[in-house]
Amino acid sequence: MPRVLLIEDDPGVRTALLRTLAEHDYAASFAVTALGGLEAVTRERPDVIMLDLGLPDLDGQDVLRMIRAVTQAPVLVATARDDEADIVVALERGADDYLVKPFGGAHFIARLKALLRRAASPTRPPALVIGELVLDPAAHTAQLAGCVLDLAPREFDMLAYLAARAGEVVSKRELLAEVWHHSYGGAEKTVDVHLSWLRRKLGESAARPRYLHTVHGVGIRLAEPR
Repeated sequence: MPRVLLIEDDPGVRTALLRTLAEHDYAASFAVTALGGLEAVTRERPDVIMLDLGLPDLDGQDVLRMIRAVTQAPVLVATARDDEADIVVALERGADDYLVKPFGGAHFIARLKALLRRAASPTRPPALVIGELVLDPAAHTAQLAGCVLDLAPREFDMLAYLAARAGEVVSKRELLAEVWHHSYGGAEKTVDVHLSWLRRKLGESAARPRYLHTVHGVGIRLAEPR
């Protein structure tokens, strides 16, 4: 059952859309403010998001940019704004589709189905190869020198994020935001603990790093052993 998040402050529109979604067997939740919507995105991980631009606390265009920082779920912008400039800005900031109010329930469901179809068949990401370390993001597997690594889901996500940026220094704040979806920092000890576990499984230590190098005061760099 696809999960739909409505970020919509108009009670009439919201009620009608929730009824339509229930009739078509979608699991729906809602938020009535921008900040509430952002919290719901990170907490619920919806399959598709409907975003109204006219929210009471923040402009929807700004919210769209924030949503894109924490999820790649399709976003359907639904708003009374019909100016072409607004549409262009929304699409450039990451909207996948745009509906101008008022619109019918059948039209809304058809757009949702199209977005979900496109999201369900993404291009398979290539394997990440750094030295003898091989990660397959699609299969969620990792190998070192041909041996399968037994990684917890969050360990794999952290290692894959670093591997995709091999050679770059990634800050702990960025890892918290992108891997743990903690948008406001803090809890950097969490990164340290997972880093220690990863090093153990890669057969290295902080004192004798091979792949995972700490750049003190800056962050972590994953690099091929010399």
